[in-house]
Amino acid sequence: MKKLLLVLALMPFFFSCSSKKKMADLQSRLTELQTSSDQALSKAKANLVDCQSLTASLQGEIKKRDMDLEAKNNQLKSVQEQLDYMKKTNTNLLDRLSDLSVINKSGAESIRKSLEALNDQGKYIKDLNSSMQRKDSINLSLVMNLKRSLADINDDDVTVEVKKGVVYISISDKLMFASGSAIVNAKAETVLAKVAKVVNDHKDLDILVEGHTDAVPISTDCIKDNWDLSAKRATSVVRLLQTKFSVDPERMTAGGRGEFEPQSENKSRSGRKLNRRTEIIVTPKLDQFFGMIEEGLKGN
Repeated sequence: MKKLLLVLALMPFFFSCSSKKKMADLQSRLTELQTSSDQALSKAKANLVDCQSLTASLQGEIKKRDMDLEAKNNQLKSVQEQLDYMKKTNTNLLDRLSDLSVINKSGAESIRKSLEALNDQGKYIKDLNSSMQRKDSINLSLVMNLKRSLADINDDDVTVEVKKGVVYISISDKLMFASGSAIVNAKAETVLAKVAKVVNDHKDLDILVEGHTDAVPISTDCIKDNWDLSAKRATSVVRLLQTKFSVDPERMTAGGRGEFEPQSENKSRSGRKLNRRTEIIVTPKLDQFFGMIEEGLKGN
């Protein structure tokens, strides 16, 4: 019993000692756990700060990359738009080039034909000028021969000149006819003989004889008016050249001009004197003239 009481008495002491020890152990372990927890928490906080810093850096990098990507996308979009525009422009240019090719081909053909036409026209003009020069040479030779043959005739009665590309021999009314008459004077036959000799030496020329009067009216049994008088005088000259001086009638033409192609005014005596005349016009045969042109064209 004493032992039991002793055990019971000592039990609080033992329990008290054991509790203190356990408490100390527990306190020690708690302290350790607290320290370990604080350390883990500090480490976790440090890691969190590092993670947050890394996250911020990564977010900045991502934002920068996004901005760069957006800029590149905008550039790509701009380049694509330019490329599309260039494709469209190139298509239009190709279409225009195709059209221009057709136009240029047609234009080139037109230009070629125009140049050929101009070349042919140039040759024609050159040949025409050559023929004109030949004609002028013939006229010059004819004038020189006529003036030489008629050198002894008064210049007031006979003039020889080139007008409008042909040779004019103008013979005054005083030398050719009596007033109001269409009969050639004997004195005039000398002049006509010399003219006939020269024109007979140039058988490639035609002869036109024209009668001219002044404006003084005339009316007789044989002459109706100045038209009639001028025509009959021209016919008399042509007939005389044919019958007496052997000029080919096929080369000659007679015509009356009346008072309607005057050389001077008809109000004065001197003016009327100039208007009364007979003109022998020596011209190149038209068929021969154009023959000279054709000959020149064949030569080219």
